[in-house]
Amino acid sequence: MEQLSEYIAVLQKTIDRLPRNLIAQVIDILHEARMTGRQVFIMGNGGSASTATHFVCDLAKNTRRDGIPHFRVIGLTDNMAIFSAYANDEGYDQVFAQQLANLIKPGDIVIGISASGNSANVLNGIEEAKKNQATTIAFTGFSGGRLGSMVDINIHVDSNIIEHVEDIHLMLEHMIVKTIKEREYTDSSFADVMEERPINIVDA
Repeated sequence: MEQLSEYIAVLQKTIDRLPRNLIAQVIDILHEARMTGRQVFIMGNGGSASTATHFVCDLAKNTRRDGIPHFRVIGLTDNMAIFSAYANDEGYDQVFAQQLANLIKPGDIVIGISASGNSANVLNGIEEAKKNQATTIAFTGFSGGRLGSMVDINIHVDSNIIEHVEDIHLMLEHMIVKTIKEREYTDSSFADVMEERPINIVDA
C-alpha cells in the first residue's frame, strides 16, 4: 500500500507541473485544423504508439457531431503493411517520415509522442513535417530530448519515471479531446458553421 500511495502522490505532483498554457494552445491548434480541414498525423513507438492510436480514435470518433466538421486524423503506426514495408526497405528510422512525405501538406498538424524525446523515427518524421511547413507538436518526458527543441509546441511531462510519463501522455489526449467536445457547445464558430449549412429540400 505504501508503494501505491507513493506512486499516486508523485503522479499528482507531476500532473500539477503540466504547462497548461501550452495544452490550451494545442487545443486551439486542433480546433483550427478541424474547422479548416487540415490533416492531423500522430506517431509514436511502443507505449507511445498505443497512445497515438488511442488519440486518433478519440479525435475521430468522440468529437463527432452532426452539422460541424469532423477531424481528418491519421495514425502513422496503424497501417502495418506500409509501416513494415518502409521498415524493411528504408529502415525503421524512416517509417514515419516516408508516410508523411506521401501525405502531408502545408498547414497540417503532426504530433510526435516520445517519452525520451530521442526516438529516431519520430525525429525524422518531425523533420519531414517541418520541411513541408506543418505545425509540429510533441508529448515528451525525461529531459525532452531532441524532440522537445525541434517542435513548435512541446508538452513536457517533468518526470524520469516512464510509467508516469506514459500515464500522463494518455491523460493529456483525454483532456484535449474532452475539452474539444465541450467546446462544441460553447464556441460561436461551431454555431456559425451550423447556420451556414444549406438546407436540402427533397421533393416528395
